[in-house]
Amino acid sequence: MDLNTKYTPHSWPDHPESATLEGKNKFLGFWLFLGGETVLFASLFATYLALKNRGPSGMEYTTQELFELPLVFIMTMLLLTSSLTSVYAMYHMKNYNFKAMQAWLAVTVLLGAAFLGLEIYEFSEYIHEGFTYTQSAFSSAFFTLVGTHGLHVLIGLGWFILLMLRNAKRGLNLYNAPKFYVASLYWHFIDVVWVFIFTVVYLMGVIG
Repeated sequence: MDLNTKYTPHSWPDHPESATLEGKNKFLGFWLFLGGETVLFASLFATYLALKNRGPSGMEYTTQELFELPLVFIMTMLLLTSSLTSVYAMYHMKNYNFKAMQAWLAVTVLLGAAFLGLEIYEFSEYIHEGFTYTQSAFSSAFFTLVGTHGLHVLIGLGWFILLMLRNAKRGLNLYNAPKFYVASLYWHFIDVVWVFIFTVVYLMGVIG
């Protein structure tokens, strides 16, 4: 099968992301990688819960005073919406509409960048208030967990951008379709992790 063959909507495989052996191998490698990522975040969540509100005597901040749910809610909506736009992108990929796929991926990147910008703003506000990485065991656990997720968001954005730029003139084929699809799965994983962070860190932190 020629990977560079230009397909029409009628001849394009129903599942281009796994139509070749290389595509299937990419899926296998991705799930193995995802298993390691899951263990990493599970460890960070466990550490955070163990150290929650643990700090020096007379610690100035509590989670109820520190966290701002309206800002975090906006961040959550941005990231969840970006997950939806990536679904639209993959829908157009399966219909061999390369321009529409690229457009929806661009929207996904913009939403993800907006989320990351707000997270950086959130961190800067905490630091300005004196809640720094070394302020307590709790602050270290918080910044490590949320910051690691932010790093994954940055990696996901870079992944999307690189794929879009490298394939802008090549179009879509059975060689790069699995790459786009795996990147979208990674983005969904990032979104799922954030839902847990929003619930465990912010929502439970404010409710107490």
